[in-house]
Amino acid sequence: MTMAIQKWLLFLFLHINLHDLILAQLPDLVYASCGDKGNYTENSVYQKNLNSLLSTLSSNMDKHGFYHASIGQNSDMVSAIVLCRGDLEVQECRNCVNNVTQKLVQSCPYKQEAFGGYDGCMLQYSNRSISDATSYSVLYYRCNSGNASKPEEFNQERNKLFDYLLTRAADGGPLRKYASGNATGPDFQTVYALVQCTPDLSPQHCFNCLAGVTYRNMTLCNGKRGGRIIGPSCNFRYESYSFFKDVALEAPPPAGELHLADLI
Repeated sequence: MTMAIQKWLLFLFLHINLHDLILAQLPDLVYASCGDKGNYTENSVYQKNLNSLLSTLSSNMDKHGFYHASIGQNSDMVSAIVLCRGDLEVQECRNCVNNVTQKLVQSCPYKQEAFGGYDGCMLQYSNRSISDATSYSVLYYRCNSGNASKPEEFNQERNKLFDYLLTRAADGGPLRKYASGNATGPDFQTVYALVQCTPDLSPQHCFNCLAGVTYRNMTLCNGKRGGRIIGPSCNFRYESYSFFKDVALEAPPPAGELHLADLI
């Protein structure tokens, strides 16, 4: 074996092990779902398109942390959408996206479709279009184990807060559909909540999406001190403690407001 080949093999060995070490040091995803739409093969055109697209997400997303793009044709097409939580600073958002792009591929090896994220950002990629405003699938949910005191009164205050936030997020405009806030429940329990849609949704589609996931949570997490539901188009979370930064948002227009009670 020549010296040149030995050096090249040593470089390759160190590069592979360094990459594995970096991945191992990244925090585990809070949630991940590997799709069942098929697998891709090593060094395929699909894998090259996927790697190329994922490498551009953090640099191409807008200042509010959203980006949606596709690359490739026919069976080699890859579509991806990334969204950061509305209170994250730009650099914090980019770091989150860089981490999730690496970790999700590792968590779903050779899967053509995957969805996952951290508290601060989410990523979905697929071999089909994922920009379908009428698809409000829920891909992750969790309820806290702790029970609220006076759960019926707690649920009422939580639902009022949801109603207010849903309207604000839906009317958030084409750049950011996000709202957060808090309310005081029984026995001085504070409820903190945020809701968010991908900004490419229309106000009506955003509201419908959020109304669907919040109504589902009301069924799953009634009386619990916290819970969350996350889908590719919208998400929400509530807790008994503050978990987000305050963000100054423009007030929604007074006309044409929507309310959760109108749809459930």
